[in-house]
Amino acid sequence: MSPLTRFKLSLWTKEQVILMVLGVLVGVLGGYGAVAFRWLIDFLRTLSYGSAGDLLQVVAGLPWWYLVLVPAAGGLIVGPLIYFFAREAKGHGVPEVMEAVTLKGGLIRKRVVIIKSLASALSIAVGGSVGREGPIVQIGSAIGSTVGQVLKVSANRMRILVGCGAAAGIAATFNAPVAGMMFAMEIILGDFAIATFSPIVLSAVMATAISRFHLGDFPAFVVPAYQLVSAWELLFYAVLGLLAGVVGVTFAKTLYKVEDFVDAWRFPEYLKTPIAGAALGAMGLAFPWILGVGYEGIELALNNQMVWWMLLAVMGVKILATSLTIAGGMSGGIFAPSLVIGSMLGGSFGYWAHALFPAITAGPGAYAIVGMAAVVAGATHGPLTAFLILFEMTGGYEIILPLMIGCVIATLVAQQINPESIYTLKLIRRGVDIHAGKDMALLRSLTVDQAMGREVDSIPQDMTLGRFHDKMVASKYSSFPVVDQQGQLVGILSHADYEAHSFEKELWDLVVVAEMATKEVRTVTPKDTLDVALRRISERDFATLPVVAGPKDRRLVGVISHRDIISVYTSQLRKSQLEEEEKSSS
Repeated sequence: MSPLTRFKLSLWTKEQVILMVLGVLVGVLGGYGAVAFRWLIDFLRTLSYGSAGDLLQVVAGLPWWYLVLVPAAGGLIVGPLIYFFAREAKGHGVPEVMEAVTLKGGLIRKRVVIIKSLASALSIAVGGSVGREGPIVQIGSAIGSTVGQVLKVSANRMRILVGCGAAAGIAATFNAPVAGMMFAMEIILGDFAIATFSPIVLSAVMATAISRFHLGDFPAFVVPAYQLVSAWELLFYAVLGLLAGVVGVTFAKTLYKVEDFVDAWRFPEYLKTPIAGAALGAMGLAFPWILGVGYEGIELALNNQMVWWMLLAVMGVKILATSLTIAGGMSGGIFAPSLVIGSMLGGSFGYWAHALFPAITAGPGAYAIVGMAAVVAGATHGPLTAFLILFEMTGGYEIILPLMIGCVIATLVAQQINPESIYTLKLIRRGVDIHAGKDMALLRSLTVDQAMGREVDSIPQDMTLGRFHDKMVASKYSSFPVVDQQGQLVGILSHADYEAHSFEKELWDLVVVAEMATKEVRTVTPKDTLDVALRRISERDFATLPVVAGPKDRRLVGVISHRDIISVYTSQLRKSQLEEEEKSSS
């Protein structure tokens, strides 16, 4: 082995050792963060309802007004807490982590750990229709980012530490180390490299060990005995996967439709949360299974203790309840609601499958399990995470083949309907495309109005060729917008258009520029993004693009060049970097 090879190997080994040690550290902190979060939820639920036990049993003996009042009171605290201290703590949290990893070098404000913990724990404790996994992913990721910021690690190490925190959170929350690892690599980082794999595995293992020590080692659900009755039954699971893909997309679209509806309310954002809480409590009067994380309803579906039409009703109301909870400003994840929705879909489908074909199908409980995983896969576009987490949560190996079929088909169907997952759709709505990278996201956040030049060297359409020749010789530009008497753009005249007639001086006083100008002109408006302007200016290597007032208003208001776009982009990039540095130090 050459000295250079040994040197490179020693560097690689040192880097791996450092990352593995940091992964263990983040796993320990993330594990205790998850345990503390669970205890905080139980404590706040005891304060809210008098008990941290089975929520269905707790609320059964309470007066109706109390069930409406408690979520409203919780919202009255959660709304201002998020609005004034850490607005990125609103909602389900995972998209914010994905954005931080992809576009911000893994930087997450330190205060997010505290605010997200308090806001999410209170939201869940008072009955908010959300889950624990989204908050703990954001909390664990913030812990990983904080460790990286304190130790001043590189951007690449920071990303891996954020992934370690996410893996630790999922692993500790669901007692599922393999699923935690897969969630971080498949959804958060999108990176399966061995250098990333090792620290994330250690982080997930450490967090799971801590969770099992403090909370116990047992499956999340008690699953009824299951076996694959017939090979033909796989066709039923495939159909269930197809339905789950549709339901997953419906869940995502409903969530953001309700968010648009709530955003349209014209009063302070932090006052919307108690209203949403009161509405949620009112829904819980008729459908108590929608309140809280919802595992009590899952148990009923798994054990076939709810009629099929009620399962479907709860599925629909759960979609609305979760959408209202998140859109209204509460904090919590969508993973657990997806499990509830999937169990209801699978249970009702399994009822009819077994009723019509009893000889070749298992009971409804088996379909409820597959429905849980398939809806998660359809909503998140993460089939590996979905079937692994259900496999680990239930502890049943026999169900893994139907899980794989249901999850893969659900993901394929969902991607055909909408290429964006429930996570990335939230970012796309804010103009952030993590697949395009930081550069395109920044260009899409800037408008032509911020970069264009407003002094335009245009020419009137009745200018003669001779006068144009004199103007062109004296100008630094090679092309000129042509306008009419009202300032409307009618064409553009370039040196290429004029060149063929430049020596025909007998035409100079007879021909006007409108006769030679190119009539079909590529334009942009002040409201277009710089991403749009850059694509149009690069299509045919234009020097500049005319800027018109609007799509139907051809008044020439400016001009934009490639240099203008780069100049504004560079300036904004420097500003963003300074802001991130300030956030990381706060």
